[in-house]
Amino acid sequence: MGPLVPIAKYLEIPQSLAEVFTGLIILLILFNYKYKLIPVIEDIERQSFGTFFYCFSLLILIFVFWDKHDSALFAGVFVMTFGDGFAGLIGKGFKSFSWNIFNQKKSLLGTSVMFITSFIVLILVGNNGGFGLNINYLIIALLATILEQISIAGIDNFSVPIITSITFHLLISN
Repeated sequence: MGPLVPIAKYLEIPQSLAEVFTGLIILLILFNYKYKLIPVIEDIERQSFGTFFYCFSLLILIFVFWDKHDSALFAGVFVMTFGDGFAGLIGKGFKSFSWNIFNQKKSLLGTSVMFITSFIVLILVGNNGGFGLNINYLIIALLATILEQISIAGIDNFSVPIITSITFHLLISN
C-alpha cells in the first residue's frame, strides 16, 4: 500500500476518501486473519499482526499529515515500505551474523539494509520536499532501525512509520 499514498496525493484524492479506503483495507485484513482467504498476505513463520499494524499506521498518518505535511507522511510510509521491506528480503535471503531480540531473528545484513535504505529514502523525501541535506536524516534512520529491532508480533509496522513521520516533521519539516 505504501506506493499508493503518493499516487493518491498526486491524483488529489480527498483525505476523507483515502481514510475510507484505508479503513476498508484494515477491515479486509482483519477478515483475512480470521478466515485465511488470501493466505499469502500473512505468509511468514511467526505470529504477526504486521499487515494490520502497517495499515492502521497509514490511517493515522493520513489523518494527521495528509493535507498538512506531505514530506512527513511520505517519510514514514516509505521508510516502512522500502527500508523494512528490503531489510526483510535481503536479511532472509543472504546469510550474515544474526541475533534474537524478543524471539525475533535479526541479521547484520538486514539491519544494515534497513538503516541505509531508510537514510536514502529520507534524503530523497527531504530533497523532494525542498529541505535539502540535514544531519537529522541519520538520526531518524537510526531511530527507525532501532524500532525495527524490537518488533514483537509486527509492532514495528506501526511504530516505524508513526515515529519516523513525527520525527521527520519535528526535526526536518517543522
